[in-house]
Parts: sequence; structure tokens; C-alpha cells
Amino acid sequence: MTDMHIKEQWKRLSPATRQWFIDNPGCVIVPRTITTAINTETGENTDTDTDTHGETLLSEEDRLFIQAKSHDDATRGL
Repeated sequence: MTDMHIKEQWKRLSPATRQWFIDNPGCVIVPRTITTAINTETGENTDTDTDTHGETLLSEEDRLFIQAKSHDDATRGL
């Protein structure tokens, strides 16, 4: 399993997929349903980056990016 690069693809993701990441900022391994959505939305094929269950590992950089996005979203609601 190799790293996915969400930060680089963020603007290409659907609002629903971005919201999933914002709602799950502590996620380290991306479930196969979200991995499939990312593949569809970006036109990228991360199948080679998945484990036997279709899950993908987030890089440290992406985890920090998602946590920042989640924090920004939370502070907007205040």
C-alpha cells in the first residue's frame, strides 16, 4: 500500500468526498468506497496504490492538510 496525494487532488474531489475527509480528519487509511470515488472524480487510477482490501494510506502531509481543512471548517461554524 502506498500513499495517496489528497492535497494535490483536493479541488478535483466532489463536495461529498471532501466533506467525508473533513468529517474524518483522523483517518490514516482511506476506505475502498472513498478510494473508488477519488479514482472516479480525479480520473486517476490508484488501484496500484491500494492494499488487498482496496484501501489506501494517506501521507503525513495529506493528514495534516485534511486536519487543517477540518479545523477551518469547524471555525467557520462558530
